[in-house]
Amino acid sequence: CPVILAPKNSSVAMPPPADIVKVAIEWPGAFPKLMEIDQKKPLSSIIKEVCDGWSLANHDQFALQHADSSNFYITEKNRNEIKNGAILRLTTSPAQNAQQLHERIQSSSMDAKLEALKDLANYSRDITFAQEFINLDGISLLTQMVESGTERYQKLQKIMKPCFGDMLSFTLTAFVELMDHGIVSWDTFSVAFIKKIASYVNKFASDISILQRSLAILESMVLNSHDLYQKVAQEITIGQLIPHLQGTDQEIQTYTIAVINALFLKAPDDKRQEMANILAQKQLRSIILTHVIRAQRAINNEMAHQLYVLQVLTFNLLEDRMMTKMDPQDQAQRDIIFELRRIAFDAESEPNNSSGSIEKRKSMYTRDYKKLGFINHVNPAMDFTQTPPGMLALDNMLYFAKHHQDAYIRIVLENSSREDKHECPFGRSSIELTKMLCEILKVGEL
Repeated sequence: CPVILAPKNSSVAMPPPADIVKVAIEWPGAFPKLMEIDQKKPLSSIIKEVCDGWSLANHDQFALQHADSSNFYITEKNRNEIKNGAILRLTTSPAQNAQQLHERIQSSSMDAKLEALKDLANYSRDITFAQEFINLDGISLLTQMVESGTERYQKLQKIMKPCFGDMLSFTLTAFVELMDHGIVSWDTFSVAFIKKIASYVNKFASDISILQRSLAILESMVLNSHDLYQKVAQEITIGQLIPHLQGTDQEIQTYTIAVINALFLKAPDDKRQEMANILAQKQLRSIILTHVIRAQRAINNEMAHQLYVLQVLTFNLLEDRMMTKMDPQDQAQRDIIFELRRIAFDAESEPNNSSGSIEKRKSMYTRDYKKLGFINHVNPAMDFTQTPPGMLALDNMLYFAKHHQDAYIRIVLENSSREDKHECPFGRSSIELTKMLCEILKVGEL
């Protein structure tokens, strides 16, 4: 195949300058305009050029946005993200759009109001729009609508329940999206608003979108404000949250565990153990096993993360006992060791029995403590002075002895009759196992 050489005077196509981006720009009712954007020019002059091409006046009331599902506005900050071949749209400016939506969501027409709230929920994802809407005191308007909305449309609920549910859903969605930008402090919300959101967790349990957004708002309130944590903790109970874990919607289950985690995380130290006891009473562990882990569907990443956080928070409650040394002079602590001995050997002579000499009883106790597998047969309290595992090991031993009594007695008796080289002493083994589990489960680590 002969090589064809270009004539010396012909021009070779050069790549476009790095600052030039070729895009298509849409405007309703007109053919898209193909143009080159010079990234060195101010955005306002580019918008003016586009407006002039379609003979549109007041170019300062217009803006460019991505014509994809995001609809995000193009600003001087993000304009460098525009790629060659991108499709843009000429639209009203964020300030104009925010002003119009602010007015539209206050319309007396239910249909117009619903459509406006739907648009607001969509636009609120864009931080440029969000800033403009917030500047109009838009957050206060939404919270007022939530606080008064239920009463105002109470009579309409029977005939327009789907419409009311959608309106509330879009209102809460817009609120969540606006707050997610971190522009407004969470400390500004009233008790009335918190009560209303908390009530939706029960009242609208069947409406997935309202329930999901209400749970998301409660989680954010708890995590972002100490004052709001206290108010939310007064309004929502673990008992009210548990039923949402027993449904089939994994997103609702995830948000529910996220709220439980948030309440756990922000609770004062003295309240955490109390909360853990309530979770145990409510059978949280078996509910999660049945309805989440063993459900006939894969666990998504967010659910896996929330379950992991819950495990960390509950395991870390053990840190205090793990790092507490036994006080050999503490009679209550010594009584636990007496109880271990009593359950194992069911001694005919109780510890307080005065029969027999003190020396004889001491000798009997020493023999029994050796059978129980303690290192220090004379004063087994000394076995629990190492941290970790500290008193946590003794807690586990007592639980096992009380709740699995037959197995406990069998283990102690079997090991007390074995040869030394084959022994698995209950006391020492329990202490080592507890220590090992604390390491594996990273007890005390955030």
